[in-house]
Amino acid sequence: MRIQALAAVLCVSALRAAEPDGIDVALQRMYNQDYVAAHEVLDRYIATRPQDPVPYAFRASACLFYELDRLGILESEFFTDDKQIVEKKKKLDPDPVNREKFVRAVHDVETRADATLKINPDDPQALFAMCIAQGVATDYMAFVEKKQFSSLSVAKRSNGYAQRLLRLDPKFYDAYLTAGISEYMLGSIPFFIRWFIHFDNVDGSKERGVDRLRLVAREGHYFKPFAKITLSIIALREKRPQEAQQWLTELARDYPENRLFRTELAKVNAKLGINAN
Repeated sequence: MRIQALAAVLCVSALRAAEPDGIDVALQRMYNQDYVAAHEVLDRYIATRPQDPVPYAFRASACLFYELDRLGILESEFFTDDKQIVEKKKKLDPDPVNREKFVRAVHDVETRADATLKINPDDPQALFAMCIAQGVATDYMAFVEKKQFSSLSVAKRSNGYAQRLLRLDPKFYDAYLTAGISEYMLGSIPFFIRWFIHFDNVDGSKERGVDRLRLVAREGHYFKPFAKITLSIIALREKRPQEAQQWLTELARDYPENRLFRTELAKVNAKLGINAN
C-alpha cells in the first residue's frame, strides 16, 4: 500500500474514533425532526472549515429529510403500498426555498470534493462527501421530482464513490449504507431494466443488501439510524413486522422527539396486537 493511501486510511480511522463533533450534534437534531437546529449547528461547523466538503453533504441531507418529512414520504404507507406511491406522486410539490438550498449544498460538496480528489483521488473525506451528495440527489430526484428512472444514473455514481471508499478501507462502515441500498434497489427492479444497468460490485442481491444495511445498523457512525430506518421499511414491505418493531423501538428510544418513529411503532404494535399501555 502506498504511503498516501495508508495516510488516508489512518485519517478515516481517526474520523470514526473522534469525539462527537458538530456533525454528530446536527444529525442528532435532524433525526429528532428539528431541522432548523440541525442547520444552525451545521452552519456554525461550516464556518470553521469552509473547504471541508463533508458538512455540506450533511446540509443537503438535512434539506432532503425536511422535504421528505414535509411531504409525508417518510411514512411507512408510502413505501409499503405501491398505490400510495402513485397517488402521492401526483400531489408532490417541492418547497422552492428548500430546493434552492439543497441544490446549493450539493454544488458546494461537488466543487470542494472534486478539487480535493484531483490532488488526491484516495482522499476519504472527499469520497465520503461525494457518496452522500450523490445519494441524497438520487432520493430527491426519485421521491420529490418523480424522476425515478433518471435517478438511477445518479445512484450509480453514489455507489461508485462508496465502492472506492470501501476498497480503500473496508471498515468504513457508513459507506456500506449506499452499497446496501444499491444491492437491494437493483434486486427489486424488473430484470429487463436491470439488464441495462451495471453498478460497480453490485449483483442485485436483496439478501446481500439487507446484510450490508444490518452491518451499518451495528457498526455505522453517522448512518446507523438511517440504516435502521431503511431496514424497518424493508421489513414492513416484506411482511416481517416483528423485525420492523425491533428497529422502530430502537429508533423511538434513541430519538424520543421524533413523532414519526413513535407513530410508526404504534402502527406496528397494533398489527402485532400489542397494547401500548
